[in-house]
Amino acid sequence: QFLFVVTFTTFLLCCVEYDVLFANRPLNHSHTGGAAPDRSKVTLPDAILPAPQCAQRIRARGWVIFLLVMAAVFWLYRLVKVLCSLLSYWEIRAFYIKALNIPSEGLCNYSWQEVQARLISLQRRQQMCVHKRELTELDIYHRILRFKNYTVAMVNKSLLPVRFHVPLLGPIVFLTQGLKYNLELLLFWGPGSLFQNKWSLRPQCKRAGARRELARRLARTMVLLGLANLLLCPCVLVWQLLYAFFSYAEVIKREPGSLGARRWSLYGRHYLRHFNELNHELQARLSRGYKPATKYMNSFTSPLLTVLAKNVGFFAGSILAVLIVLTVYDEDVLTVQHILTAITLLGLVVTLARSFIPDEHTVWCPEQLLQRVLAHVHYMPDHWQGNASRSETRGEMAQLFQYKAVFILEELLSPILTPLILIFALPARALDIVDFFRNFTVEVVGVGDICSFAQLDVRNHGNPQWLSAGQTEASVYQQAENGKTELSLMHFAITNPRWQPPPPSELFLSHLKEKVQQDAAAAPPAQCILAEGPLGASLFS
Repeated sequence: QFLFVVTFTTFLLCCVEYDVLFANRPLNHSHTGGAAPDRSKVTLPDAILPAPQCAQRIRARGWVIFLLVMAAVFWLYRLVKVLCSLLSYWEIRAFYIKALNIPSEGLCNYSWQEVQARLISLQRRQQMCVHKRELTELDIYHRILRFKNYTVAMVNKSLLPVRFHVPLLGPIVFLTQGLKYNLELLLFWGPGSLFQNKWSLRPQCKRAGARRELARRLARTMVLLGLANLLLCPCVLVWQLLYAFFSYAEVIKREPGSLGARRWSLYGRHYLRHFNELNHELQARLSRGYKPATKYMNSFTSPLLTVLAKNVGFFAGSILAVLIVLTVYDEDVLTVQHILTAITLLGLVVTLARSFIPDEHTVWCPEQLLQRVLAHVHYMPDHWQGNASRSETRGEMAQLFQYKAVFILEELLSPILTPLILIFALPARALDIVDFFRNFTVEVVGVGDICSFAQLDVRNHGNPQWLSAGQTEASVYQQAENGKTELSLMHFAITNPRWQPPPPSELFLSHLKEKVQQDAAAAPPAQCILAEGPLGASLFS
């Protein structure tokens, strides 16, 4: 895709004669006899310049050559990275076939739990991890999700990402793929990162006496990385614009309403993610919550916007109807300049206007809809409870579940805003980040340094609102917000039923099971609930 975008864009810039294509300049076709040339008919080859003339145009534009050189360097870097990844993938394939006895053609028939069980069994037989005899499910998750757990914990403690208050727009949470890449470069695998390799934090990060010096170095690295992003901003911005255009232009033309569709934001994926939750587990959970979340967000309508959309749709639809009738009556109407453009744009306007008109049969019940969302995503701030109908709640939910148009806009603005965030906003948090890694890092034998929140220890990181008295010793700074430790523990125990949790966590799970059984016993029978409800009354009548 990268090669195609670069080549095709260069071709469009330097190898097309647009005056000929737009018929602004007449063509003198070679003709025999006395017949006059057909000056009105322009073929596609007429507008394409010969290769020598195209190459001459490229050489005459220094900025094009500069961008092509930058693109070539980036492509070579990507090529080396892909080749290294292929070697790694080949080793993984060999491990699955020879060690786990899972053939490539049958891999799609195995669940992750089956693969994990074979890996644990293999450790008992061959002791691949030499530092410990038994490998647990939690050890495997810690290895896979080492850096991801740190990121989820920093989002949970509101250390990342940076929040802004923009006039007229209110609070904004800005986290894009570009900013995420730079943060991972700073913290985990860059040349000056806090981790010295894939499994171990730098020794000075664990010493309290070195925290200020380390914070100054981290802040300086942030500024230097921001300046590097600022220098590369024009190239990255051009690429983002081109890639967005080639990716979404056809989709927008075919389905203009797709920009009004929603998706879980990158911030939302980190906010809603459990500790020790693999990508496919998170994706399955958020996919189940997609429809309830869409219904909840669509339940908010603006009467003024609805009236405006109905009128705009009526006016545009009326003009479009007349143009369609005229083209049906006489197809020569299509030869009129810009008539096809007008029909296309009017069609887009009508489709967009319809997307703002709510279904007249919709019943407004935001509290029930938000509870259905919560059943799948598992997290919501306490102040949302009982306030599902408020616009503030919807605005905060929109940060987690954003419009696709907002996602595209954020990615386009990322090359401009990411350097500014790295230079001006993040250095102030350098000391807090260093303290976070020092205070919340533990070394596990056979695994390496991991985030202590990922140990799912309710005694050290539990929330008193979720636990009985005396079950947690965590201070406000140490406890995870919104019950993330407890919910992550429940999710991991359900996903991995063979896992043996530590005693405090096992005690919490046993108390939870007892409470659920008591509530189930005290609840009325399902037949009574059905009979008393409108559905039951209708069925029994």
